[in-house]
Amino acid sequence: MGTSYLLSYFLLHTSNLRIWDLPTGYLSRQRLLGEHRELHGLQVILAEGRRGYSRHPETLRWVGALTGLAWRHAQLSAEMALRGYVDRTPLPLDRSGATWPDTFITEPAGQIALLREKYGGRESGRIPLPRNAQQLWAQHKYSVMARDPGAYRRLGRAVAAMRGAAAMADLARTLVLALRQAPVLGRLVNALEHMWGHVSEFAEPEGALAAKRSPAALLSLTQTLAIRHREAFLLSSTALSELATYVTSPSETLEVGSEK
Repeated sequence: MGTSYLLSYFLLHTSNLRIWDLPTGYLSRQRLLGEHRELHGLQVILAEGRRGYSRHPETLRWVGALTGLAWRHAQLSAEMALRGYVDRTPLPLDRSGATWPDTFITEPAGQIALLREKYGGRESGRIPLPRNAQQLWAQHKYSVMARDPGAYRRLGRAVAAMRGAAAMADLARTLVLALRQAPVLGRLVNALEHMWGHVSEFAEPEGALAAKRSPAALLSLTQTLAIRHREAFLLSSTALSELATYVTSPSETLEVGSEK
């Protein structure tokens, strides 16, 4: 019995297996690192056809969606890096597209409620759990802008009038699905430039000039300045980490879509 199988069996049988659908910024340190470990166990079972925990609902919903699982891993890794952790177990990404599960075990709004219950005054995530649709939208707005400026404008107008749990539940599902789409370069850069506007006043001239050389450099300096100066809006933004999966390097960024 191989080491990878033993690891996956141990992880999946000694934990409450869950791959969250919410952006990784909502996860506490414990849940962020825990999902990272469980994802690797799940990936081994699916990729190698192992039997361990193969009938678990979480396992079943990822059958046929290994490319999406790899992108979820990249999102976890990006959030880990933002918090100072190093991921030494990367998974290859399919830049041509990803297949995601077509079901949720718990709806996204339910996952927010579940995390709120689990945290219960203990350590929470980088992003505060939203109490209403307006706060939820504010946390996602740059991630949506990077993908679809039209949807960004439509949702921005609609959210202002949203009230109640049902509206927030619909919005949470819409946002989770929206963030599964890869942004094209021009829209991605547009969102990064809006994010840069929150911290550009703190940048030294040479640093600002260097940041404009690539989307990856621009996001990296934006992250650094947001953390250093505790820029509240960006620190509560899903985009601060998840967009890093698309700007790993200038050459890789150019592979993501073609529309300007």
